[in-house]
Amino acid sequence: MALSASGPPAGITLTVAVLAPGARAVTTEDVVRHADVIVLAVPTHRFRDLPRDLFAGKVVIDAMNYWPPVDGDDRELATAAEGTSAVVQEHFAGARVVKGLNQLGYHELDEHRRPRGASDRIAVGAAGDDPAAVRAALGLIDRLGFDPVDAGPLANGTALEPDGSPFAVTYTGDELRELVVRRA
Repeated sequence: MALSASGPPAGITLTVAVLAPGARAVTTEDVVRHADVIVLAVPTHRFRDLPRDLFAGKVVIDAMNYWPPVDGDDRELATAAEGTSAVVQEHFAGARVVKGLNQLGYHELDEHRRPRGASDRIAVGAAGDDPAAVRAALGLIDRLGFDPVDAGPLANGTALEPDGSPFAVTYTGDELRELVVRRA
C-alpha cells in the first residue's frame, strides 16, 4: 500500500508509519501510476486542487465528507442533491468514482476490523454507478476487515454521508443494507 499527501513524501513518513504500518509514503503521481484503486481522503474542498484528468481510468473511492467547519461554506457541495460524490465524479469525469470508507473515522477503521465470519464484524457501504468499480471497492472493504455492503448507485452514497443515518455508527451488514435502502 502506498500513501501520498500534498507535499513531499518525507513530510508524511512518520504519520504513515504510525497510522498504516507497512505502507510507503510516495508522491501522488506514484500512487496514480501504480494503483488500480485509489482512496481519496482529503478535506473535501481540496479535491478541486487536483488535476481533472489525474485519475483517468482509475477506480477512486471517495472517502471524503463535506464538513463546513473544515471545508468552508461551499454551496456546490452543500446543495449537491445526488451527494458530494456526484460533484467529485463530475470533476474527475474519466475516473470511476465510488462513495465508500467514509462512514467511520480512522480510529474506528483500525479498532473494528475483524476477520471474515467474525460475529462482531461491522459493515461498510460502497455506492457507485460502475459495477466493476463497486466490486473493487467492496473487495477492498472486505480485505480491510469489514462486511462490504453494496449501497447501489452513486446517488445512494448520500445515505453514507454525515447527514445519513449510518454515519459514525457501526452496523451489521443486514442493518446497513436496510438503512441504505430506506434512505435511498
